Amino acid sequence: MRKTLIALLLAATLPTLAMAMPEGGPRHERGFGGHAFKELDLTREQRHEIGKLMRDGMKARHEITQRYLDKLPAAEKKAMEDEIKAAEAKNRDAIRAQLKPEQQKTFDEIQKKMEERRAERAEFEAWKAEKDKKAQ
Repeated sequence: MRKTLIALLLAATLPTLAMAMPEGGPRHERGFGGHAFKELDLTREQRHEIGKLMRDGMKARHEITQRYLDKLPAAEKKAMEDEIKAAEAKNRDAIRAQLKPEQQKTFDEIQKKMEERRAERAEFEAWKAEKDKKAQ
């Protein structure tokens, strides 16, 4: 229990640590927590367990958020989704504007691949929901 609590507290501080990084400094390193965990000199097992805890925490936050979203009226859900999509598009465009032409081409290809994966995932989720409906 104590180890779990320490790991969760550490995981909760990671966004703050990332924001405190000086401009131009390294942002991401391999593995969960990157820079913060590098200084802790964790063993492989510790990195694995903390990674699992962070994934579980993210899943729990997603489930909690979804529980509240399910209570929203359809019109408000749609408005929220549209606002999120608009904010993401604005951010994506701002990022793209910072890139050189050859980088923009690569960025566009990456975005296209990500969109294809999202479409595949949506298709899979629809199939899975239909399969679950038939099983009941």
